[in-house]
Amino acid sequence: MIRPATPDDAAAIAAIWNPVIRDTTITFNPTQKTPDDIAAMIKARPVFVVASDGTDITGFATFDQFRSGLGYAHAVEHTVIIAPNAKGQGLAKALMEELFTLARAQGMHTMWAGVSGENLDGVAFHAALGFETIGILPEVGRKFDRWIDLVLMQKRL
Repeated sequence: MIRPATPDDAAAIAAIWNPVIRDTTITFNPTQKTPDDIAAMIKARPVFVVASDGTDITGFATFDQFRSGLGYAHAVEHTVIIAPNAKGQGLAKALMEELFTLARAQGMHTMWAGVSGENLDGVAFHAALGFETIGILPEVGRKFDRWIDLVLMQKRL
């Protein structure tokens, strides 16, 4: 079941997101999210969760404006994360379809993915959803004492 997130989901989202932040290069951000951070995000922008029984959250997805400023008002960048025990069930794709539908309804023109160059599964996932690689920004990320490329991918909505 996919539904809009509520602030009550913040701790469950943090439990899924923080291991990715802490243990991988999927995100370059080294700072873990608090439930308060996530509750504020839920109030500020669309966030969807996958909840198997309405409450057991196994993934989430969100988007926000790609860059600040009115010139970017029709371009969004997204995040989608699935709990390790729920991968391979089509949940990330279902969440992305929800994001595409909402973004189109809001008049968005493009959706962007900034994928770690070390996340080959993420690049393949986005390509399968119709994202095109627009460019690779060499060594723009740094985590775990190494430089990491960023793959920029775009989907026209």
